[in-house]
Amino acid sequence: MTGTKTTDTWLLIGFAVAVLAGPVILAPFGAGYPDLLQRFAIFGIFAVGFNILFGLTGYLSFGHAAFLGIGSYAAVWSLKLATLNAIPAILFAMLISGLAALVIGWISLRRTGIYFSILTLAFAQMSYNLAYSVLTPLTNGETGLQLRLNDPRVLDAPLEEGGQLLVNLFGVNLKTLYETTLFGMEVQFSVGFYVCAVLLILAFWVSMRIFRSPFGMMLRALKTNQNRMSYTGLDTKPYALAAFVISGLYAGLAGGLLAAMDPLAGAERMQWTASGEVVLMTILGGVGTLLGPVLGAGLIKYLENIFSAINKPTMAELFGFLPDGLRDAVVSVLALFTGEGWHLTLGLMFMVIVVFLPGGLIEGAERILGWARRRGRAADGSGKGASPAPAE
Repeated sequence: MTGTKTTDTWLLIGFAVAVLAGPVILAPFGAGYPDLLQRFAIFGIFAVGFNILFGLTGYLSFGHAAFLGIGSYAAVWSLKLATLNAIPAILFAMLISGLAALVIGWISLRRTGIYFSILTLAFAQMSYNLAYSVLTPLTNGETGLQLRLNDPRVLDAPLEEGGQLLVNLFGVNLKTLYETTLFGMEVQFSVGFYVCAVLLILAFWVSMRIFRSPFGMMLRALKTNQNRMSYTGLDTKPYALAAFVISGLYAGLAGGLLAAMDPLAGAERMQWTASGEVVLMTILGGVGTLLGPVLGAGLIKYLENIFSAINKPTMAELFGFLPDGLRDAVVSVLALFTGEGWHLTLGLMFMVIVVFLPGGLIEGAERILGWARRRGRAADGSGKGASPAPAE
């Protein structure tokens, strides 16, 4: 929770370098292609924002996907009515999501604990049903909202028949791709990914400043004992509402980026499963930590997109060195946890982390580093304390 300016600076630098080098770092793991890298960054932003609410204040929202979906719809409408430039779409997504978070948070924060969680879940399901079947003129129902050539974009020149609907950043196509060979690997660099990466780094820096600020300390005090703070005469609701709105802004930013990278908004982004996913990301990585939510988001998206693609033929080739009978048995067992059964792997991982590492992956990393330091100190101590053997 605490840190000096020097350690924070090095943490931010290390984080920025790791994110920007993502195409190179993740290429050996099969996750270096632009679409997946963009999802890593976007859902990392979503999880970082959720952690400001859940990790600092202790308010567990089961409906945060509503703001992700609202941000997506707002961004697509900006792309349809204003311009294909991604910046206005992202800003409009954050504005609308922030206003929605202000209204929903003002109502939901009248209760705490499980009642708050149920209220947020109810609002998310209401938003999903509104988008799916009630507000179809605005959301296009189950088909989803998408761009068309004849959309009245007031800031862009009209598109000719057969033209391409390309979301851009001041004229630079977000899908522009550069390929090269590094360390014997084919590496792809995408403009869209680096837009998401820069915004992720900026979102991480803002989260760090909130964690280290007096405002962040007030939020941690809410999590520790809100009743005791109320007894002192301090009104805690504005602080909790501010955290809720900031978290909603992060979700709107993630929703806007999703729409900018793939100009389609659907109601499925508001389902309760999407809200549960960001809870899992935060818990797996480490609630209340800075890096944990980003690690959790990357882990879940890797399992969803790469691990789930492993099938029986792939595993049979991997274990081809085993005798046929043993190989078939191993493949049959592991097939239950890969492919369509990847949720079993995620569930087992979640159980292990909750039971043995309540602090998530960050706690596991801290334990490993602590063990390594103790081993190093023990080795240095034994070397210094040992006396030379006497000469014969």
